[in-house]
Amino acid sequence: MTTKFSEGPAWVKGAVIYQIFPDRFARSAARKDGAFEAWDAPETQDGFKGGDLAGVEARLDHIQELGATAIYFNPVFASAANHRYHTFDYYQVDPVLGGNAALDSLLKAAHRRGLKVILDGVFNHASRGFFQFNHIMENGPASPYRDWFHVRSYPVKAYNLAGGEKPNYACWWELPALPKFNTDNPEVRRFIMAVGRYWLERGIDGWRLDVPNEINDDSFWREFRRTCRAANPDCYITGEIWGDAERWLAGDQFDAVMNYKLSAGCISYFGGHKLKLTHSYAGRDLKPLNQKRFIDGVERLLGQYRPQTTLVQMNMMTSHDTDRMLDTYGGDRARMRLAVVFTYLFPGAVNVYYGEELGLPGTFNAGTRQGMPWNNRNIWDKELLKLYRDLGALRRGNPVIRDGGFEFLKEYCDGRTLAFRRTLGRRSLTCFMNNSADTAAFTVKGRLPAPSLNGGARVSPSAGGTRLELPPYTWAVFGR
Repeated sequence: MTTKFSEGPAWVKGAVIYQIFPDRFARSAARKDGAFEAWDAPETQDGFKGGDLAGVEARLDHIQELGATAIYFNPVFASAANHRYHTFDYYQVDPVLGGNAALDSLLKAAHRRGLKVILDGVFNHASRGFFQFNHIMENGPASPYRDWFHVRSYPVKAYNLAGGEKPNYACWWELPALPKFNTDNPEVRRFIMAVGRYWLERGIDGWRLDVPNEINDDSFWREFRRTCRAANPDCYITGEIWGDAERWLAGDQFDAVMNYKLSAGCISYFGGHKLKLTHSYAGRDLKPLNQKRFIDGVERLLGQYRPQTTLVQMNMMTSHDTDRMLDTYGGDRARMRLAVVFTYLFPGAVNVYYGEELGLPGTFNAGTRQGMPWNNRNIWDKELLKLYRDLGALRRGNPVIRDGGFEFLKEYCDGRTLAFRRTLGRRSLTCFMNNSADTAAFTVKGRLPAPSLNGGARVSPSAGGTRLELPPYTWAVFGR
């Protein structure tokens, strides 16, 4: 039996998705400081800064000025961790974030502005505080929930493990705080499906699925898709898959994945010898890449999935699980800007992790999840912020960005100059960039219009064409 391919929702094509780590983005005026860490103090692994959803709602102007069309939230449900991947209650927004009423208010405010809202779905594992698991801890094999998790022996050893001792139940990466659901259990499946449906019916627009490959069951995700699409036919389902994802992108499970393969190529090529990674999560041990290998890799990626899938991929530059761009690109802001421009012009949705538009520094566990510096604008990279806003404006409602094809203009790709074009019918966007320390000067066939965005190129008419002079690490975009 052949499964009919199901396209992703049209609103995702060309979208700018702004990613928010709720504890660190914005603290509302009503939030009292005493219970939380100082906002501008360095991040700590376990500390809470008290960011909340009312704080996000108060900053929607900033998000919209970036040209964002959607917000993706790291987990918001009740939890005893600042990252909230330890879910206690899937039906309650964390009280620290303002509870369910705060999410309802935010959804209304976001939707009035045309902003979609995507929540993080953590369905592979729960937490020790999750009611059903806590019930097993209290009652052992007598608990009616004993088959909700993979318990190997009793009593459950969830706390005070001796050095080297492993939990006696399945959990994520052997972390006792994260017991793994038994998704073969029909009761568990019904529970997770009901959660997925409930929040869509309450008004969210999609789910980002945490480590979905660890629920190694295609039938589970097919059922999840059917359930979600029945609740909201226009909902978006994207999965945290760091590598090849054909298995999940056949049209019957996810619409897209977090396209870390694209960011890996950009880091290796644009970062070059400057690239620096302190955190190689999911085995990303990246090395400098020359232009030919970068082009070959991008073309393989474009051919890996259906065009309809490529147009709704969630193209990551960074996230809560990576170093920030400034550190990744070795502090080289010019190289970083090239990677931003390339990603914004590439097919699919672009995901902007909060604070990247300001050029914030940070490595994993040392700045990646810092408080957004609203009260210290002296450290904002205002030139970079303007670039994000200009690129967001170029993308918003642009049919070429939304539906156009992509090709490298290889006659101009000489190892120093990188040239590519997006085309839809008679409309096109063409970009030339110089990813080298030397000036690139050449003539383009035909007359180019004035650049729609210019990152330092000098453009002049020439006999039979247009003369471009690109100083080191500069770029220009032509067309709209």
